[in-house]
Amino acid sequence: MLDPLFSGARRFDGRVCIVTGSGQGIGRAAAKRLGAEGGKIVVAERVRESARETVEQLRAHGAQALEAVTDVSTLAGAKELMQLSIAAFGRIDVLVNVVGGAIWWKPYHLFTEEEILLELERNLSTTMWCCLAALPIMVEQASGAIVNCSSGVTQGHIFRTPYAIGKGGVEAMTRTLSKEYGQYGIRVNAISPGSTAVNDRTTPRLSLRPGVLAETEPDLDARIREATNDPARTALRRQSTTAEHAGAIAFLASDDAGYITGQIVNCHGDP
Repeated sequence: MLDPLFSGARRFDGRVCIVTGSGQGIGRAAAKRLGAEGGKIVVAERVRESARETVEQLRAHGAQALEAVTDVSTLAGAKELMQLSIAAFGRIDVLVNVVGGAIWWKPYHLFTEEEILLELERNLSTTMWCCLAALPIMVEQASGAIVNCSSGVTQGHIFRTPYAIGKGGVEAMTRTLSKEYGQYGIRVNAISPGSTAVNDRTTPRLSLRPGVLAETEPDLDARIREATNDPARTALRRQSTTAEHAGAIAFLASDDAGYITGQIVNCHGDP
């Protein structure tokens, strides 16, 4: 099954759903959930092999899917994605912005200018450009749902300050766009995941996680490991699954959340 946590729901029958970063992890899980509920899925990825694998999984279970290999870190790439979707399906009903993730985990004063800009490009610009490219289409349709992906780091987790800045921008954008575009029948919400178990990566992740300082600065590496997202410290005492986040995304994108907008839904296992 595409998603064993539900049965029979068809909330996205005939709806065109773009999911960025859907070659793995939360993005792939969201694409599979929306596809299982009848959505026509645009699998947006920068890595062709990952995109193709998701498309094959969707089609194997009867979902319509389009492979869209684009780099949404630029406005041109985001516009290309929207045009591919329009050319294939004629409209855009749902945009799920998942692309992101901390690249470096270390104290803020050890970041270079280039590293900070790359963190912001990956975690803020991708969502910013996709919203900018999709909104004119949704305004013309007088309908649409956008679900952004933030992070629990905005609540004060350390050693990922540039990442937190980017995700804080995503949350601010979610709230302001919801106020600005509600008059056009467009809802904008976000989820805020915490530590998530991801086991479907087929391509290396662009990330330098705890461990990269183990040889050069072992004491600092130990501090980073201790401070970053220990799931045992959450109220639920475990990591989340990608399917659980996909369920929250599907709810916010569906008519079940038809009178909900501008919300950041906490999905990190803690109050």
